Amino acid sequence: MSVDTEFWASLNKVLAGAGAYITDPQGRALLVKPNYRDHWGFAGGHVDEGEDPAQACAREVVEELGITLPVGDLLVVQWVGAFGERPHPLVHFLFDCGTIPADTAVSLQAEELDDYGFFTEEEARKLLPPWAGDRVPAAAAARASGWSRYLPPVSAA
Repeated sequence: MSVDTEFWASLNKVLAGAGAYITDPQGRALLVKPNYRDHWGFAGGHVDEGEDPAQACAREVVEELGITLPVGDLLVVQWVGAFGERPHPLVHFLFDCGTIPADTAVSLQAEELDDYGFFTEEEARKLLPPWAGDRVPAAAAARASGWSRYLPPVSAA
């Protein structure tokens, strides 16, 4: 192994995830209920090899919801520590994917998702895991101000 290969192999590994902040005209956030977790989340997922976070967000929205939306500004970034079976920390990018009518035809990805809905900030905080609860008000504030938010790092353990 070369010195460069050894050096790169020795560095900390970090995963990247991307999510979509989508709202209805009343400002309620769209969340999805994965069938492999107890909690709800934003439409989105891990960034695949060869794509950047915005591309991952666009791909995941199409895969999970069956709709194509423009991926706008980066609203929120948050560092989430390693937990459970995930041995590496994750950087989560939340993008503005706009406002859609609440009755927009959505085709859920049946292999991964059981449900979706639009929720107020208070409702979303009850459905999201504790480490993600601050993302909804932060995203709303970032959208309103035009300034991205970096949320404090959290441990998901």
